[in-house]
Amino acid sequence: MNLKEPFVITISREIGSGGRTVGRILAERLQTRYCDKDLIEALKSKFNLTVSAIEKLKGEKKNWLAGFIKSMAPIPSARELCVDPKFTQEFRMDVTTDEIYQAETEILKGLAEEGSCVIAGRSGFFVFKDHPNRLNVFITAPEASRIRRVMKKQGLAEKTATALVKDIDQTRENYIQRCTGTSRYDARNYDLVINADGHTEEQIADLILAYIG
Repeated sequence: MNLKEPFVITISREIGSGGRTVGRILAERLQTRYCDKDLIEALKSKFNLTVSAIEKLKGEKKNWLAGFIKSMAPIPSARELCVDPKFTQEFRMDVTTDEIYQAETEILKGLAEEGSCVIAGRSGFFVFKDHPNRLNVFITAPEASRIRRVMKKQGLAEKTATALVKDIDQTRENYIQRCTGTSRYDARNYDLVINADGHTEEQIADLILAYIG
């Protein structure tokens, strides 16, 4: 991957592995845009979540996300985007899984067209599999350490955290399989797979930068 040209780094991760934080640190060190679930959910809500709405915007304006993105320095929260926070938690019930995936794909590609970025989750590894200057990273960790992290960050009891981790793991895998026909656990989808156990988020970011370097 060439950092002197527009690039895309996708960070796929298991819940509790610290991957979302790693993505943010990596973007800060590379001085580039960071796109995570809050931004994507806010954009989907603002653009009505449907592919047809996005296509309409693209038809009206060549650089359909340019003005919106240029106003993001730093990336605003969903609240700052004037989007009801509940829309960052759940999808509209009248939109299918396939439509959600298609809308996210359009948004992600639009973001990448505006310049280099680090993208956390959102099937980025598949969306950008043919991008000429991309790096796909998967961050994993043993289930026990992920449960401990979730317990600490969310203040949950072990039983509740365990159920949450298992449920989200399965939900994400189902979504990926349904929309991409592959598994998020297939190492062939990534350029770099990192076991986060025993490493800080800063150390993992260092590993990724060393790999790029």
